[in-house]
Amino acid sequence: MIFDTAYYHPMDRDYHPEPIEGAGVKDVGMSVPLGIAAGDVHGVAAKIRSGAGSLEIGFPGAVRGQRQQQTPGMWGFEQRQALREMADVNKVNLTTHASYGIGGMAGQDQQGNFSDEYRKTAVDEIKRAIEFAADVAKGGSVVVHTGEYIRPISEEPWAAQGKLFKQYEEEPERAIVRLVDDRTGQVLQQIRKNQIVARAVWNKSDRDFTYVSEVDNPEIGVRKGDNVHVRKGDYIDYENKKVSFDQRVPEYNPETNSFNITRQTWDDFVEEARIRNEQLARERKVTVSQLRSLYPDEYRTPEEAFMAATTESQERVALGWAGQYSRTLKDNFKNLEMVKKAKDYWDKLEASIPEDEKWKIMERDQPMLYGALGKVAEFLPKSKGAKTPSELLDNAMEELRNEIKNEREMVTGQLENAETQRILRDHAVSARKYALKRSYESYADAGMHAFYQTQAKRTEKPLIITMENIFPEQYGGHPEELRDLIYGARKQMANKLAKKGYSEQEAEKIAANHIKCTIDTGHMNMWRKYWQGSDKEFDKWFLKESEELAKEGLIGNVHLTDNYGYQDDHLAPGQGNTPVRAFVKVLKKHGYDGAMTVEPGADASTDLGDFHGLAKTWRYFGSPVYGLASPHRVGAPARNWTDVQYGYFGRTYPPYFIFGAYSPSNDWQLWSGTPME
Repeated sequence: MIFDTAYYHPMDRDYHPEPIEGAGVKDVGMSVPLGIAAGDVHGVAAKIRSGAGSLEIGFPGAVRGQRQQQTPGMWGFEQRQALREMADVNKVNLTTHASYGIGGMAGQDQQGNFSDEYRKTAVDEIKRAIEFAADVAKGGSVVVHTGEYIRPISEEPWAAQGKLFKQYEEEPERAIVRLVDDRTGQVLQQIRKNQIVARAVWNKSDRDFTYVSEVDNPEIGVRKGDNVHVRKGDYIDYENKKVSFDQRVPEYNPETNSFNITRQTWDDFVEEARIRNEQLARERKVTVSQLRSLYPDEYRTPEEAFMAATTESQERVALGWAGQYSRTLKDNFKNLEMVKKAKDYWDKLEASIPEDEKWKIMERDQPMLYGALGKVAEFLPKSKGAKTPSELLDNAMEELRNEIKNEREMVTGQLENAETQRILRDHAVSARKYALKRSYESYADAGMHAFYQTQAKRTEKPLIITMENIFPEQYGGHPEELRDLIYGARKQMANKLAKKGYSEQEAEKIAANHIKCTIDTGHMNMWRKYWQGSDKEFDKWFLKESEELAKEGLIGNVHLTDNYGYQDDHLAPGQGNTPVRAFVKVLKKHGYDGAMTVEPGADASTDLGDFHGLAKTWRYFGSPVYGLASPHRVGAPARNWTDVQYGYFGRTYPPYFIFGAYSPSNDWQLWSGTPME
């Protein structure tokens, strides 16, 4: 076999892919994590000299930077100026990636709890990156990782109850959902869907009927004299009067002289939440979907219904005990007053009797004393050793006061327990509600800062917060969730702008210009491991979701990475099974002209360097090669990246001559003068 003859045969063919318009060398750049891929201005300059036409400057560090995990705060005025001028001279486009250590803007910590302090730290990190982008990149994308909270995959509407996606085989039946205390952000309870809860069967009407109300009931909007229509299935009390959801009573069973108890599963709480939301929607005169969007705090989720069930049971037990002790307490207050009156009577009687005669009263009148006090007399035998009735009554009052004290503590404690359960129920919200409310607020704050920096520093391009789809296990990883975060944050930002005096139309336009998303193809491909269909069907889903985001104009930045659908291994595009080429074609079809950045992670370890990840991408997209020493021959195949990618010698195989340290000294030559090589 003869290599490199420069001859071209008609049977030869070109194996490199067709070029994608708008995805050439100047269009596709690479990321530069500061402290890892480059440590200073000279390191960034080296990436530019390698041939990259655009760079995404990333910050691996958070809060306080280190040598290998730098933060924006480590780059002072002079370094920023040098970086900006170097990019201008070389006509290199720069974008920015905020701290890799910030995952989501809801403030969730590693224990799963939510902290306002942690959320403030995250927002501050984004603001630092925005200011760096304004100084160095003169605008453009500022990438922010999503990952607002951990949630089960199969429970989301787009997962179709595990028919499209599920994290593990039993997830639809065993998924864990979390409830959060909206006062503290602490996780109150983790509920597994296969838990069973014992609960009362609620008293419901078994027919339709009408009655005239004898009392006011504001809970159901009824006044005295109103005709009340009861439908089959409505909650009623033991007198067949309609009651509200919160007034319902357990069903009485006369055969057992008790109340009916049943076992409830997750499906029962889903149904209860549905009934509750329909009732609230009727009261608000809106649809259930409108209730969820307009009154999110009132919308009931199944996990909140579950929490209500458990706290209601404990509250009812506490109130029952409080009522029992209250009844005894009331009787003892009456008994104490009776003993006090008896004491006054005997004090007066004993005052008129000589001391040496008082013992006779005790013997003579004790039966009368016991008879007069009735039930209170049960306290008297406990008071032995008394010489006179007044002493006996003093001891009885002491006993009664102790009983009242104990009962008071029991009643108070049980009432406090009942109130605690009620408060807990009122403040227990789903993790989704709690997290997203804060995420919208945080992203809106970041968007406002981007807007102000764009104006203050008159950047060439608007600064854009681009939320990056993160891993499937966290909220924000799915395109539908990404869309929700964008629109929720834009709405919140528009509200903030409206308070500043902007019109509704102006505010919405500004918010749309400063809040978009970053699509990471590698992160998107990680959904493959949870996909329940074929690989071909997954590719269709991948492109369909991407196209919908592109149509809506929500994509403001792109990360091009590859993997095999399991982990975020950061292969160069074309080295795994991610449909990156088809994805880029979809974006170009809808006019996307923003940054496209290769994140070369694996090539820095398994190839000659991170830049080869970018070169592989150029080759994968069919970008032409220019500037070769040999002239192009008519009819010959185009030279491609395999000829030049791994060196400046136009070879992918070992050279046919000796060079460098292996080359012999000129002092040692053959007698014929023939070179050793």
